[in-house]
Amino acid sequence: MSKRDIAIIPGDGIGPEIMDATLAILESVGFEANWIPLEAGLSAVEKGLPAMPPETIDRIREIGIALKSPTTTPSGKGHSSANVALRKALDLFANVRPARSLPGVQGPFAHKDLDIIIVRENTEDLYAGIEFQPHPDMAQGVKVITRPGCHRICLYAFGMARRQQRKRVTAVHKANIMKLCDGMFLEEFYRVAADFPDIQADDIIVDNCCMQLVTRPEQFDVFVTENLYGDIVSDLCAGLVGGLGLAPGANIGIHHAVFEAVHGSAPDIAGKGVANPTALLFSSVMMLRHLGEYEMADRITNSVMRVCEDGKCLTGDLGGRASTQEYIAEVMQHAKAS
Repeated sequence: MSKRDIAIIPGDGIGPEIMDATLAILESVGFEANWIPLEAGLSAVEKGLPAMPPETIDRIREIGIALKSPTTTPSGKGHSSANVALRKALDLFANVRPARSLPGVQGPFAHKDLDIIIVRENTEDLYAGIEFQPHPDMAQGVKVITRPGCHRICLYAFGMARRQQRKRVTAVHKANIMKLCDGMFLEEFYRVAADFPDIQADDIIVDNCCMQLVTRPEQFDVFVTENLYGDIVSDLCAGLVGGLGLAPGANIGIHHAVFEAVHGSAPDIAGKGVANPTALLFSSVMMLRHLGEYEMADRITNSVMRVCEDGKCLTGDLGGRASTQEYIAEVMQHAKAS
């Protein structure tokens, strides 16, 4: 059987290090692919290209699947987000971000068994990037919400919940203030919910959601929400289970899928050999499940959980002193033994 092509974007900062670590673990469990490296981020910008070059987008469109390390996006100035450009170009409308407790990882909710999935609309809202400055002292941004966009993200969330045998889907919104935009989202949520009577459907205002997440996070199962709220809530949930170093993500469209770590490029620790590759590794696990490679996905997940539970070979962000190489060697050892 010929190997499948999978695009990889090494990214910026710690990106190349955690990509190499992830590919090594994937290959250690027998996953074979033609890894096709593509350029994006600072390396592209330094060559005078867009942060997400059209050639990279076209290649991923042709291949259909990609694994992406973090790319740097400057705040307030400089080049635009490579992530946003890729999501819009390929219509990757569903951003799926799980937040799951790992044994041995310390934190304020380590005693709770958290397993939350955030399904975030990925192409609309303020992230459409429609901004203008009519006056030096005034800037305006346009929040774009469409009924088809609301419908398909809610349909995806309920369909995913049913496939994974989840019990509850909660819409996160601010419809009490944004009665048209968020009101439309809420209308479509309950319209879709009517076709899934086996799943509990309810909604929560975003500020109340954040408060309840830091008091009783165990009550939640699946969130579905608009772009900006999803970005914020998913980072909050990552903090509940140990931080962004453990937070994977998948960007799913009708014909394409891009899997990426939620965290940034962390240039301050790049090249020091201390980066935690777990977020990108778990993103690759989501990719394996997307491809139907469930046994390999389970082996990697169980291996990481055993390493965390043992607690003897964790990276600094998880309270340990292990290098990136030491950590992945330990994960690979467990994966080969399983």
